[in-house]
Amino acid sequence: MQITWYGHSTFGIDVDGESLLVDPFFDNPKTDTDPEELDPDHVLITHGHADHIGDVDRFRGAHFVSTPEIISYLTDEYGIEDGTGMNLGGTFETEEAYVTMVRADHSNGLDTDYGASGGMPAGYVVSDTKPTQVADEASQTFYHAGDTSLHTEIREVIAPYLEPDVAAVPIGDHFTMGPWQAAVAADWSGADYAIPMHYDSFPVIEQDTDDFVREVDAAGAQADVVVLDGDETFDLGDELGY
Repeated sequence: MQITWYGHSTFGIDVDGESLLVDPFFDNPKTDTDPEELDPDHVLITHGHADHIGDVDRFRGAHFVSTPEIISYLTDEYGIEDGTGMNLGGTFETEEAYVTMVRADHSNGLDTDYGASGGMPAGYVVSDTKPTQVADEASQTFYHAGDTSLHTEIREVIAPYLEPDVAAVPIGDHFTMGPWQAAVAADWSGADYAIPMHYDSFPVIEQDTDDFVREVDAAGAQADVVVLDGDETFDLGDELGY
């Protein structure tokens, strides 16, 4: 599994040649990627804020996954052609991956004249094996926490049952967790690697990633912090020796 950070909360995930894209928003200072260069098979949307759906119109031909409310909104407002609506706790199976929608504590208003809600905000756990109560040591699993505050489901559900190897957590503060809460989330997730996201895109969420590194250490987390440059890829399979 290859995980590429395109800045903000935008990630590309390659699972055995199948490509998934999370929260396409390329108008951020960390990326030089032209979204027209990408051709994802699936696009996963955590919630409907503009800094998470800003470039969905570039990927109308992809298959979208989100809440039913978001899928309806993107179909009506952005002309997406293929979407699957699901809800928290559900797992969607692609050809190569299993995508489980998990809780995120945030808001989810849509940019419409009537102020509609996009339903519950979410995160995603993407794995190359089916999540079960029987641990699979050979699996590769990526947890995208979405825009969230610290919540105990990370410790009580996501860690023991979905077993992420990598956790991408927001550190920008103000709209999401800041560095110290994100460090606790990284610890609670049980992940071997923690990637900071959702920072430096606007002045109000500017952060020094060294603060996150120190907080992860202070939390006693097992995770190694991986601070990616924009457009940089982390090869999970190589790190795990698979």
